[in-house]
Amino acid sequence: MVERIAPITSSAKTAQHNLVFLEGIKATLTLDPAWRDGAFLERPVRGIRAMARVYAGWGLSQSFYREGLHLKIGFSSLADFIQRDWEAGFLRRNADNLLAMLWTWQHADISDNPLYQGDLTAALRAIRARALVMPSETDLYFTVEDSRRDAVLMPNAELLPIPTIWGHRVNNPVQNPTDARFVDDALARLLNSAAGT
Repeated sequence: MVERIAPITSSAKTAQHNLVFLEGIKATLTLDPAWRDGAFLERPVRGIRAMARVYAGWGLSQSFYREGLHLKIGFSSLADFIQRDWEAGFLRRNADNLLAMLWTWQHADISDNPLYQGDLTAALRAIRARALVMPSETDLYFTVEDSRRDAVLMPNAELLPIPTIWGHRVNNPVQNPTDARFVDDALARLLNSAAGT
């Protein structure tokens, strides 16, 4: 239906390891005392803060922290970064919406439909669009190896890992102009290329 696609830091089906991470994230929210009888009776502030702290260890790479990039983008310490970036960001969100997004992420599978009936290989082989599959080299959720397995099954796919230490956050490069340029240049090449066959 489309001529070109560019999945960036994503997957065709959520991997088992990724599901384990997501179960932990869900637990941070639903173990908050505000979660009772399958619903939030009030805002789960402790759960959201815990979720943010777990995410902080997964959203960016080990190298990001080792090289102190959190300090180079304006935070005074690791604690300051976790509080003002991760906690503040998640505290702006609605906990029910967070759970819905986690559910959606856990159930993501392009083959889970009547046409492919769970056959991921068939679903990937059916993609005729010219595809540029762009994982982050340091993404802990959507690994290069998982993207490679997807891309090799797609008839017109090229795997182009993004050389970055920003982990999954490469897909939101507001503070990261180098990676933004890499992605923009790759997308421009894709858009100027011939369509898939």
